[in-house]
Amino acid sequence: MPATKPATKERTGPSRAATRPFSLWREVLTAYVAPAVMAGSAGVVTGQADLTRAACTSIAGSSAVVAFLVGTWLRRGGRPRRWTTALPRVVLTVVLVIVVAGVAAGVGWLAAEWLPAHTSLHAAPWLRRMRIDLPVSAVLATTIVTLRWRGTLAKHQP
Repeated sequence: MPATKPATKERTGPSRAATRPFSLWREVLTAYVAPAVMAGSAGVVTGQADLTRAACTSIAGSSAVVAFLVGTWLRRGGRPRRWTTALPRVVLTVVLVIVVAGVAAGVGWLAAEWLPAHTSLHAAPWLRRMRIDLPVSAVLATTIVTLRWRGTLAKHQP
């Protein structure tokens, strides 16, 4: 009786993800759909209608906007900045996450606190959620887009 081979497949070449080019539209779509599905299902399971609504608006929307902005900035017309390719992948990700989360936290505070205090806009519950939704979405979207972008670059770029 002949010996059977194991069901696993040995890979000798680069993985499929490593050979796939960075596609901004795919990253933006993923940045919208993933948090919308996760937060929306959490809202349904826990019975939180405001979380279910926020999943498709402030959470997923801000995540998609951040993914678009960070991805566009990283690509910079197809020619990445030298320092973004010179830094180790994790260091670049941490630096961008800190910067983008700080900006998102400022925008969240502006939307939740400053706007109602200085304009005729009332402090609605969805507006107060922005203090949390924006920074959290920004951290997740920035991390994923940066890691995926760096994963698509050649290891020995000039």
